[in-house]
Amino acid sequence: MSTARRVHPLVSIVSVNWNEEGVTRLMLDSLREVSYPSFETLVVDNGSTKGNLDNVSSLYSRTRLIRSEENLGFAGGNNLAFPYAQGKYILLLNNDTEVDPDFLGPMVDYLEEHPSVGIVCPKLFFFDQPDTLQFAGATAFHPLTVRNRKLGYQVKDEGQFDQVREIAFANGACMLFRANLLEEVGPLYEGYFLYYEELDFCEKVKRAGYKIQMVPESKIFHKVSFSTGRNS
Repeated sequence: MSTARRVHPLVSIVSVNWNEEGVTRLMLDSLREVSYPSFETLVVDNGSTKGNLDNVSSLYSRTRLIRSEENLGFAGGNNLAFPYAQGKYILLLNNDTEVDPDFLGPMVDYLEEHPSVGIVCPKLFFFDQPDTLQFAGATAFHPLTVRNRKLGYQVKDEGQFDQVREIAFANGACMLFRANLLEEVGPLYEGYFLYYEELDFCEKVKRAGYKIQMVPESKIFHKVSFSTGRNS
């Protein structure tokens, strides 16, 4: 991949909050340090019954708060923000993550240089074990057993996943995709409410003829399911 970045297309970062004001603010704090210069952040308050995010737009530059009176689920919350997104690319980012300052540029560069790729995602690390991978890709589901395998899960990162690779599915905690895919394949399917939405979206994108890649130069740290509980 070329290291020279000639353009900085706008990225719309979408993150959904449900009753996790403190966690969401920590994510926004980490976005303040991002080196990529051209992004906006859309925070969806998804029917929260506690916490107050009223001042995020004034405290965090390039951040807009979008409210829903009810909990629309992961898919519905993200879909609510998409009409407001101005970016060439859209990044789904869980609010229970914190990002490496240089996480965004490599993914944007890869999409800019590879028009056959529709979605990219970073390496995900456990926040409380920052040398241990949560996700470095995934294999396809077996047509008979309906099982697949996460690559790198709970494995120490020793450079074994440092090559860009095609993967079957991205991780919904952090995935960057071309905004025009929303017109081409449609938004996230809201019937699942929570979990599986990104798998469904990735499958539609692949059927539309695009590839999905893991870009290892990009890294984020995941606190793992604050909304539902770690063992949910």
